[in-house]
Amino acid sequence: MSIPANQSPTFTKDKKTQENTPLYLANSTSKLPNVSYHYNPQVSQYHFGPHHPMKPFRLMLTDHLVISYKLYEQMDLYTPRRATKEELLEFHAEDYIDFLQTITPEKTLKMSDQKLAQFNIGDDCPVFDGIYDYSSIYAGASLDASRKLISGMSDIAINWSGGLHHAKKFEPSGFCYVNDIVLSIINLLRVHPRVMYIDIDLHHGDGVQEAFYVTDRVMTVSFHKYNGEFFPGTGSVDETGLGKGKNYAVNVPLKDGIDDDSYIRLFKSIMEPLITKFQPTCIVQQCGADSLGYDRLGCFNLNIRAHGECVKYIKSFGIPMLVLGGGGYTPRNVSRLWCYETSVLNDVTLDHTIPNYLPTHDWFGPDYSLHPQLDGRIDNKNSKKYLESVKQEVLEQLRYLTYAPSVQMQEIPPDITGLTEEEEDIIKELNSMNDDKDVRIMKNIKDEARSSEMVN
Repeated sequence: MSIPANQSPTFTKDKKTQENTPLYLANSTSKLPNVSYHYNPQVSQYHFGPHHPMKPFRLMLTDHLVISYKLYEQMDLYTPRRATKEELLEFHAEDYIDFLQTITPEKTLKMSDQKLAQFNIGDDCPVFDGIYDYSSIYAGASLDASRKLISGMSDIAINWSGGLHHAKKFEPSGFCYVNDIVLSIINLLRVHPRVMYIDIDLHHGDGVQEAFYVTDRVMTVSFHKYNGEFFPGTGSVDETGLGKGKNYAVNVPLKDGIDDDSYIRLFKSIMEPLITKFQPTCIVQQCGADSLGYDRLGCFNLNIRAHGECVKYIKSFGIPMLVLGGGGYTPRNVSRLWCYETSVLNDVTLDHTIPNYLPTHDWFGPDYSLHPQLDGRIDNKNSKKYLESVKQEVLEQLRYLTYAPSVQMQEIPPDITGLTEEEEDIIKELNSMNDDKDVRIMKNIKDEARSSEMVN
C-alpha cells in the first residue's frame, strides 16, 4: 500500500487539510512569463515495437504528472493540429515524405533490402503502424509552439513530444523520423534574426547541426557523450561550421559518468559568454532525458534537479524560449524530469511526493518521489583538467566571433497563423457570408430611411 501525498508513516493530515494543501508554490510574486503547453494526446498511442527502447507512452506519463500537480492552472494549453505535408517539405525531401506517407509494416515485407536501406529503415528506425501520423503530430506541436512565440502569445512554449534531433533531410536516424526542431527554427527565422539551439541530450544533436552548418543566423550548441564511436559518432569539439557558419556550431564532448556539479559548472561557464556574444532573439532548448543517471541507454550521472538547473539558467536570460523533449528511455524518470522542468519554466516549486490520485501512480514506486537518487552508478571519467580543456577550446572558438550577425528582415508572409488551406477556405466562406449579411442589413437600413423620407 502506498503512502498518500503529503503524508508519512508518523504524520498524517485530516481530509480537509489535504484537500486545501497546494501541490505547488509560486517562487515569485513578480510578473511571470507567459508559458504555453502544447500536447496532442494521440502522440502517446503509437508503438515502435516490443523491444524498441523508444516508448511514446512516456508522454502520457508526463502529461499525467503535469495534471496531478495541477500545473495546467499556470499555463495556456493547446491541442495542436498535425503538420501538413507542405510544412514537412520546408526541410525534408519530397520522396522521403512520400515514403513515410505510404509505407506500412506489411509493405516492408515485400520491399528489397536495398530500398529499405535507401531510407535507413532498420532496428533503430523501424516501420510501425501510423509512422507518418506520429511524425506529423509531434512536428505539428513544435510548429504550433513556434507560432505562439512568433505572435507574442507566449514567452515560453513547451512541447515535450518534440526534440527529435537526429532526423535528416532524406532519411530517419536514431529513432527520429521528422526533425521538428529544424522545422521550428526555419519558422522562427522568418521573424528572428538570430536563433540559438541548445541540446542537453546524451547524444549529439547532429541533425540540427547539419541543417544549419553553413549559416551564421543559427548557433547550435550541443553537450553530449563523445568518443568517436558512440551514436551518432559526431560531435567533436573541432566541428565548428563551414562558410558563413564557421564557428557557429559549438560542441561540448563529454565522457562517461559526469556528475551534477561538473555538468552545471561547465554548462553555465560556456553558455553565459555564448549568449552574450551571439545575442539570440529566440532560444530553442532540447531537453533529452537520456542524460539522466540510470537511463536505459545512458551513461551520465545527472539527477533531475541538475538537468532542470540548465533549463532554469537559460530561462533566467529572459529570451523567448521553445522547450522540447528528446531522448529518454526509462519512462518513469523521463516523465519526472519533464514535469519538474515544466514547474521550473512556470517558476513554481512542486511537492517532493508525487500525488496519488491518477491511475499511473504505481509507475513511480516504490518511493513515489519526484526526485529519486539517480547518480553514482558510473564512475566520473571527466577529470577537472579535461573539462577545463574543453571549456578553453570553446572559448577560443568564441574569440573568432567578433559580432552578433544581423539580417535585414522583410515583411512577414501572411501564413504566420499556420492555417491550412482548408481552414483558410472555411474562414473565407464565413467572412463572405458575414459580408453578404452586412450588405443586406445596410440595404434594409437605407430602404427604411428612404421610406421615412417619402412619408415626411
